[in-house]
Amino acid sequence: MLGSINLLEYCRASRAGLILLSTFRVYSIPALTQLPLRAESSAYSLDGGKPWPAGVSLAGVGEGFSTEAPISVYGATKLASERLAQEYAAGFQVPVWINRCGVLAGAGQFGTAGQGIFSYWLHAHSTRRSLKYLGFGGHGFQVQDALHPRDLARMVDFQLCSAGTGKLPNVSGGQANSVSLAQLTAWRDQRFGPHHPIADGSERPYDVPWLILDSSKALTATGWEPHIGLHQILEEIADHAAGNPDWLTRCGL
Repeated sequence: MLGSINLLEYCRASRAGLILLSTFRVYSIPALTQLPLRAESSAYSLDGGKPWPAGVSLAGVGEGFSTEAPISVYGATKLASERLAQEYAAGFQVPVWINRCGVLAGAGQFGTAGQGIFSYWLHAHSTRRSLKYLGFGGHGFQVQDALHPRDLARMVDFQLCSAGTGKLPNVSGGQANSVSLAQLTAWRDQRFGPHHPIADGSERPYDVPWLILDSSKALTATGWEPHIGLHQILEEIADHAAGNPDWLTRCGL
């Protein structure tokens, strides 16, 4: 957050603009855990038979969804940076774009279980490391979507050439690029052979069962939508895992 202040001060003084990469972690954890969900095809999905809160649709969680605490310490610093950027845009006419990004996923990623889950899951599976389905009954039904860095780069390239006034879109893979851990395990079983995670129902305070971002605002405002599909992302990571069996060790994991 302090780095954001320094950058915004530089932009104000030099009449430069700022593109801020934010995160889905700005959305309220209690609100996300209370979404009405049902389990089907080894994954959670929204339950159409119950009312949904504001900011949620079949397309996913929109920018108008609650950002009330708790959102994690990490998410709080990101949300604070967003607010500061918007204030500089309004008060000092600093051109600002804020991208609330989904889970980035691609080959060569510094995959950790907490952030680069797609990369970590495939690399750990290929080398037969111990894996766990944590929380939510230990079934692995929790769902997130994947965004390839090249798709994010396309958005940043557009924004570099466009004026911004505190604009704030979700930038994510969306429903088409979403998958549960159990479905991801089934995919990698076909690629690398069976390797079964341990069912561990231990709850963690910042975990959520379902989070797919709705990027329709970005499509309407800029024409942007992801071009790289989930299968291509997973194949790219799997190829890298097959060719670099020591990757996690080299990443210090």
